[in-house]
Amino acid sequence: MQAPRTPFLRAVYELFSSMRFAISLLTLLAIASVIGTVLKQSEPYSNYIIELGPFWFKIFAVLGLYDVYHTGWFLGILVFLVLSTSFCIYRQTPLMLREIRSFREHATETSLRGFAHRAELAAGIAPATALQRLTGYLAGQGYRYRTRIEGEAQPALIAAKAGSYTRLGYLLTHGAIVIICVGGLIDGNVPLKVEEMLGYKKVETRDLASSQVPAISRLSPANLSFRGSVSIPEGGAADIIYLNVADGYLVQDLPFQIHLKKFRIAHYATGQPKSFESDIVITDPDSKKGFEGTVSVNHPIVYRGVAIYQAGFGDGGSRLALNGWNLFSPVARPFPFKGEVNQASRLANGQTQYSVEVTDFKAFNVQDTGEGDDNEAAPTQDFWQGAKRALGDAASSAPKKRAHNVGPSFQYKIRDAQGQAREYHSFMLPLLLEGRRYLVSGVREAPNEPFRYLRFPADENGAIDGYMRLRAALFDKALHPEIARRFAASATPNAAADQALRAKLTDSTAKLLEIFARGGFDGLAKFIEGSVAKAEQEKAAGAYFKVLERAGFEAYQLSRERAGEKPAPIDEQTALFVRDSLNAVNDSFYYGSPVYFQLDHYDEVLSSGLQLTRSPGKNIVYAGSVLLILGVFVMFYIRERRIWLLVKPGEVLFAMSSNRKTLDFENEFAQHKNNLANLLKG
Repeated sequence: MQAPRTPFLRAVYELFSSMRFAISLLTLLAIASVIGTVLKQSEPYSNYIIELGPFWFKIFAVLGLYDVYHTGWFLGILVFLVLSTSFCIYRQTPLMLREIRSFREHATETSLRGFAHRAELAAGIAPATALQRLTGYLAGQGYRYRTRIEGEAQPALIAAKAGSYTRLGYLLTHGAIVIICVGGLIDGNVPLKVEEMLGYKKVETRDLASSQVPAISRLSPANLSFRGSVSIPEGGAADIIYLNVADGYLVQDLPFQIHLKKFRIAHYATGQPKSFESDIVITDPDSKKGFEGTVSVNHPIVYRGVAIYQAGFGDGGSRLALNGWNLFSPVARPFPFKGEVNQASRLANGQTQYSVEVTDFKAFNVQDTGEGDDNEAAPTQDFWQGAKRALGDAASSAPKKRAHNVGPSFQYKIRDAQGQAREYHSFMLPLLLEGRRYLVSGVREAPNEPFRYLRFPADENGAIDGYMRLRAALFDKALHPEIARRFAASATPNAAADQALRAKLTDSTAKLLEIFARGGFDGLAKFIEGSVAKAEQEKAAGAYFKVLERAGFEAYQLSRERAGEKPAPIDEQTALFVRDSLNAVNDSFYYGSPVYFQLDHYDEVLSSGLQLTRSPGKNIVYAGSVLLILGVFVMFYIRERRIWLLVKPGEVLFAMSSNRKTLDFENEFAQHKNNLANLLKG
């Protein structure tokens, strides 16, 4: 086939058949593949906004970096690379084949003397005998040869070669590139891209039930290629998967139905998942037959060209029994509340209505609490520092950490009537932090923010009841006079003390308790700023906080007395418990919810995360990869060597060349030179 005669077509042909153009396309393809490997692909757009921020999100979205392998420009590069490489193969193959067949037996003496590797060897035998010996030697060394004899008076030329098939490596590697790109185009689902461009298919962005998704956003079971995920709870079934596309999704109808019989998961001693697998039943609607199988990590099931992989696991609708504690009520008892993962329940707090949406539950949580570290920070002894401790800061003091299972936890959102929601993360069991045990609950206002954790100190029984009784006493105005009276009596133990002083101390303490119950430490700080001279504020703050801590101790003793429990011992542990309780009451004002939900017991329901792929181009890509390896091996490990022997009476001119000048070639030239010199001796 000749190059096109039209100048424009010839220029296009020259461009596409240029090696530089093909290498440039390969470079672009490599860069795009690196981006697709580093940046997680086909995630919901909300995840990218959280991770990258709005500025870079928009730039990456315009470039199509969230689904690199299915973008138009990536598929376009594949198309152009297929064309370019095919033109290169078409253009170079005849030259390669001609070179493989050629012995270059028409080389002249002048050209041979211009070789860098040449030698003039003395011949003590007749030319005919020399020809016979030389050709026998070349054949024994694995060379194919051709002899040119133009006449008795003319010197004879032996042209030999070995390793000429190294040029097949060029054809194999270039052909492999074409095959791999074709496989990529098949898995890139070009027909679907064309349908989207023409408007026959449209990405759905609304949150609809699968049955309500319109046909324009659904893909038939005959779709050429797809990759999507589905989460199936135990006992549930699915015959569709959702494909994340841009800022929406497409619904892919499957050619069969998957029913999850049982999901099994094993854990290490630390609580980390060790292995998980799903027992599934696949039912074919065409044959009305089904078969059972087990999917585990790295052991998929393939049916009707669709591979089913075990991708993960999650909650499938666990049912939770919760205790609701009103954080700002004088009531010390919880109210029962039922929750179910992925379900919303109504909650009323006076005239205010809330929606409680349980979003996740985990029976195992591997956390780093830092316990067991010899260098662990000592508990805070200064009450003023503890009072100013920000919500969540207290959990970050241990310099070294150790992971272990801390028990079940659940996440939920509390949404108000205006639709504003805060997200919460609460642990069922007390966590050991800084040598003391706390019930821990985190809060955040937005998904891209970290949780800030509130600590409720656990009592001597490892329960939250002791704290909640103390909290209720602090919020019960009717108890403030009695708490203040007890504190004043303990502060002035002398029976003969001035009754007026004791009464004044009682009134001041009751007022202090009321201020703290209204606004925590901030309320107390504002009171000090408004009633004490600036020069005396720091001193007054220290005194007020000491009074509050002592009054808190009396409130704790009163709460235990009302609950029928024996008094708490007057020791450091009780003092730390009271201090932590005051910190927790203060932090509750920043918790964002009037209610704390504590997990009492649960009925866990697991779901299996399966990834389903149809990838008809995969085997094509594998075949191309094998061909590519073979081609590279041929090019790099097979060297072409050519030898010319110009036989004249009394002399033989020896010349040798190779496509790669290596140390092996130098040694081979020297070896042939010595062997030939010995053959030509009389």
